[in-house]
Amino acid sequence: MNALPKIPVTALTGFLGSGKTTLVNHILTAEHGRRIAVIENEFGEIDIDSDLVVSGDEKIIEMSNGCCLCCTARTDLIEILHDLLGRRERFDHILIETSGLADPNPVAQTFFVDDSVAENFGLDAIVTLVDAAHIEEHLDETGEHGVGAQAQDQIAFADRIVINKIDLVDEAKLGSVTRRVRSINASADILTSTYADIDLERILGIGAFDLTRTVTEDPSWLEEEHNHDPSLSSVGISLNGSLDRSSFESWLNTFIDARGGDVYRLKGLLAMHNDHRRIVVQGVHRMFELTPTSPWGQAERTSKLVIIGRELDRSEITEGLEGCLSS
Repeated sequence: MNALPKIPVTALTGFLGSGKTTLVNHILTAEHGRRIAVIENEFGEIDIDSDLVVSGDEKIIEMSNGCCLCCTARTDLIEILHDLLGRRERFDHILIETSGLADPNPVAQTFFVDDSVAENFGLDAIVTLVDAAHIEEHLDETGEHGVGAQAQDQIAFADRIVINKIDLVDEAKLGSVTRRVRSINASADILTSTYADIDLERILGIGAFDLTRTVTEDPSWLEEEHNHDPSLSSVGISLNGSLDRSSFESWLNTFIDARGGDVYRLKGLLAMHNDHRRIVVQGVHRMFELTPTSPWGQAERTSKLVIIGRELDRSEITEGLEGCLSS
């Protein structure tokens, strides 16, 4: 029998653009006394999230393999957890940030299907972020190519729910979202936040995941499989050199005006002409913003952009972004 206590694991879920990376940065910069190993996973062939996560003493492990943890990459997660056991003196908590398209059920199953993982790690809680401004729209997307089921599953399986971006909605809208969320999950505590600024004692080390309840509600839970909507895809583009900011903003505005309804998430790290700073672009549907961050220094100036959405045209997006390169 293992004499050491199990390492608690928090799984962070939420649909695209709900604010997961913002919450990760809040956790990594807050004073909470925990040494945290962060496992990053994103749905796409270009790694963006690790560039957007604040550096620190915590161990950052990237899983940018074009798949989410609920698919074949779950075996990779088991291997990473096995590897972390050899360095467990360096951390006392693990945070897994899943892809915005991840079904939390198979992620949770990871901690019960492998004997070594089950013996050494304990799933502390599944925390789901909800975008107050867009979640109802996503939940209403049903049918053959709807994402409503994915967004609903993330809410239904949560032990804690954080309704984020409440600064973007009025009181009536927040009330409607809260009622909708509560109708899907009747038992999870619901928190509200702006920029994912929450009391971390409400989500870390809370011992909220209840396997008995989960299996009682769904006896086939450990055998469930997960498949993505084939119409959803990720287009990732990486370009050397600098972009002309005016041209980029003009192109992006035109693209968003035409395809914003199909763009669930847009994120990137950009090099702009005559600007020594890295520019982060974040977007959800028709909303986006550009924020300057740290200087490039001696690093190679490379612009990376990832767009996740429905029926995206890679060649069209690539051509548009290449047209923004500074001459």
